[in-house]
Amino acid sequence: MTDTLTARIDGALQHIVNPRTGQDVVSSGQARDVATTTDGKVRLTLLLAANDDATLARAVRQAVERVDGVTDVRVDVKDAGEPAAPPAPPAANAGAPPKRSALPVMDAAPQAARPSAPTPVLYPNLGRIIAVSSGKGGVGKSTTTVNLAVALAQMGKKVGLMDADIYGPNIPRMMGVDAPPPVDGEKIIPLEAHGVKLMSLGFLIERDQPAIWRGPIVMKIITQFLRDVAWGKLDYFLVDMPPGTGDAQLSLVQATQVSGAIIVTTPQEVAVGDALRGAKMFQRVGVPVLGVVENMSYFESPETGKPMAIFGTGGGKRLADELEVPLLGEVPLYPPVLEGGDSGVPIVVAAPETTAARKFVEIAKRLDA
Repeated sequence: MTDTLTARIDGALQHIVNPRTGQDVVSSGQARDVATTTDGKVRLTLLLAANDDATLARAVRQAVERVDGVTDVRVDVKDAGEPAAPPAPPAANAGAPPKRSALPVMDAAPQAARPSAPTPVLYPNLGRIIAVSSGKGGVGKSTTTVNLAVALAQMGKKVGLMDADIYGPNIPRMMGVDAPPPVDGEKIIPLEAHGVKLMSLGFLIERDQPAIWRGPIVMKIITQFLRDVAWGKLDYFLVDMPPGTGDAQLSLVQATQVSGAIIVTTPQEVAVGDALRGAKMFQRVGVPVLGVVENMSYFESPETGKPMAIFGTGGGKRLADELEVPLLGEVPLYPPVLEGGDSGVPIVVAAPETTAARKFVEIAKRLDA
């Protein structure tokens, strides 16, 4: 059964043609290492180059899913530019199962020559392009992004939201949508929720698939989301960035002209220190920091309504003062905010009367002003 199933899978993949090369993914060697089990589970590797269409992975997965006898499909996308791993030495125990290979890491030695940085492209239809960033994870950056986007849409603005967190795309869950986006001709049609147009890598890959990609692939995906998605005419284009100051941040500012950045932090000094480095990165590449949002600023006592500073106080204000930018708002720690993110209903929709929702709306108004 296994040999027959493998042959059927190869036959299906031979109909998937890479537009860049004009070859099918089997004869070109892009789809390889096909492994099957007796109960129909399939796993294969797809090599994706920096200038390949990112939706090729979805086409491969869907083609295999349609093969008779296939019960489950996993496509491991790898960077085609990665050097091949050296052959493993003979195992001392031939009967022992092979060890898992280590994850790829950045080369320690600097490259002799690097390509020049691309010239940023202006996308006037996207309106004001605003990056929402943080120095570290867990501070509520994505929560802030989705609530600001929805609040702006409630104000009558035309808003797009791009999930640039390639390694941990959370926007699909937080906005309550998770489906492959349709394609019309050469353009990807963004999904929509709560009045906001959305695009995320989470719509294109499996939920448990890790994105072990280097800079060129990240740059390709971000550029494609900017250029090949039918966003229409927008007033605001919010970009949810991954934590830190890595490939995604640099790729965005190299791909287009960013209007400004919003820095999200919590009151603790550890978070503020990391956020400072993130803000300085944007300033260094010529992107103005529009302001600071302090999330989880305090907890309102259910009995008295008084604020309780669980994580300290004043971190966001100190960061804003050091950067000489405004403190856009202080959002309280409120459990339903987390619940809304998990259920796909942002707090400005689920409970607009709460203090947290009102704070997000005030920040959106300050941003628009």
